[in-house]
This record gives sequence, structure tokens and C-alpha cells, in this order.
Amino acid sequence: MIGARQGVVVPRSVNGRTVQPSELSRALERSSRGMVDLIHLGIAHGGRIPPADWQNFPTDLAHFLCYFVAHEAHHRGQLIMLAHQLGHRLPSDVAGGLWQWKKRSKE
Repeated sequence: MIGARQGVVVPRSVNGRTVQPSELSRALERSSRGMVDLIHLGIAHGGRIPPADWQNFPTDLAHFLCYFVAHEAHHRGQLIMLAHQLGHRLPSDVAGGLWQWKKRSKE
């Protein structure tokens, strides 16, 4: 929604209660494409994301990227905590692997 006024496609939301893994995977790919498009938009605007009416973060690309990395980390932590609270012990390659940025980037 941040870049919608500038032509960045807003990915369609999924139903969190009924989404299937394959549908979620496609949705994540669309979301990733949107983030890449926002970065390109910022580069085209001299290193700044054009501001949205509601946004709560700085518009320069460095802060923009830091904000979204922190936001992603927050959600990863939520998933690990929820699994733990439900009594599921995640394998170390899953729990620890969430933070293996070099490995994830190669995937």
C-alpha cells in the first residue's frame, strides 16, 4: 500500500485461516516483488520512498529497509514463540535457520 499511488502493485491478501501452503508461497513471492519494486521506486526518487499518508517510518531507503528487516524479524520471533507456547519444539535447523541470511538468500 505504500507505493500504490506510484504504481507499485499491492499484493492480494490471503485468508489466514484457509490459506494452503502453495497459495501462501505464491503470495510471499508477490509480496517480495512488491518490496523490490518499492526499493526501485525509492532509487528512482533519489533514495527516498514517496511518503504514504499513514506511514510511521522514515522515507529514506536505509531506514525503510531497516524498518522492514526489523518487522520481518518480529514476525519470525512470533512464529517461534507461538510454536513453543503450543508445545512444539522446532528443529534447530528451522529455529536457528531463520536467521541464516546468507543461506536464505541463496534459496
